[in-house]
Amino acid sequence: MLMFRFNNPDALLVLLLTLAAYCLVRAQEKADTRWLVLAGLCVGSGFLAKMLQAFLVLPGFALVYLVAAPASLRRRLGQLTLAGLAVLVSAGWWPAIVAAIPADSRPYIGGSQDNSVLELALGYNGLGRLNGDEAGGLGNTNQQAGLLRLFDTEVGGQISWLLPAALILLVAGLWLLRRAPRTDPARAALWVWGGWLLVTGLIFSLMQGIFHAYYTVALAPPVAALVGMGAALLWERRRRPAAVVTLAATVVVTAWWASVLLSRASGWLPWLALAVPAAGAVAAVAILALRRARVRLFATAAVAGLVACLAGPAAYAVETAATPHTGAIPSAGPSGFGGPGGFGARGAFGRGGFNGGPRGAFPRPARS
Repeated sequence: MLMFRFNNPDALLVLLLTLAAYCLVRAQEKADTRWLVLAGLCVGSGFLAKMLQAFLVLPGFALVYLVAAPASLRRRLGQLTLAGLAVLVSAGWWPAIVAAIPADSRPYIGGSQDNSVLELALGYNGLGRLNGDEAGGLGNTNQQAGLLRLFDTEVGGQISWLLPAALILLVAGLWLLRRAPRTDPARAALWVWGGWLLVTGLIFSLMQGIFHAYYTVALAPPVAALVGMGAALLWERRRRPAAVVTLAATVVVTAWWASVLLSRASGWLPWLALAVPAAGAVAAVAILALRRARVRLFATAAVAGLVACLAGPAAYAVETAATPHTGAIPSAGPSGFGGPGGFGARGAFGRGGFNGGPRGAFPRPARS
């Protein structure tokens, strides 16, 4: 919510990548070249929004189509070639124009070392973000890089509310569809969104260069898609004991993690940090007990579990929407993570303040 009210390219990047994933899913269903090319155009346009971050989804997208599209291997390779050309054209037209203009007749490319868009994309906004070697930047400001970064105190409250559920439901969904045909659209969709989440999430977790918590908005679409798809698959198989146990376990884990995140915001709605896990436990027991009951009763238990899982992030969203924000680094929730950089007024629940972090967002070409 916050990022789509902020002057920042991440919101546009998320929109373009979500459209690309949708187009890819449509293309995979019937091996449709037009949808696949459109997906490539969206990813290439994402490069113009935030450079190489847009390309993190490409390996997974290409592999899913190569494996799962209902067409001959030769046709699939040809279609992927056309999609690759679409990426190249939509991503490369602006750098090509800039390169064709004499350096003394255009603005300096901010963030680059040699006034080059290519150097900016591959250096400061590319490998420099991975290894921390960002000449002209802030250097390595991320001592907490590691597999658990997305769950730590700086980043956890921004993205990880439903991340455990997404991972559990991804594994469960793939297991349930393990015997599906190669071209099964549901399994292909799980791989599309799962590949996006895993690759981008691992890069964000391990990158040694400049990183800010709000970058994780790029993980919101795959998290939402995986939770929705996985829950739907379990619902369809709710008569199976394993499916019901998995659904109940997902509710318990998600509610417990929400309680952990809520407790980090010291003094903010302390009752909610206690109510959420209690409600999650009750809902999980009801889900297990009502497995063979009427659909309406089981649905009531499932809705109770959903409410328990979403109460925490919903409260964060309300507080975020009700609080004005200033500064360079946006941060959602009742308190900021990562040091000074901007704050807001009193929020919806009577607690003020959103602190940001140090400056260091992905640079844009500077005006001279």
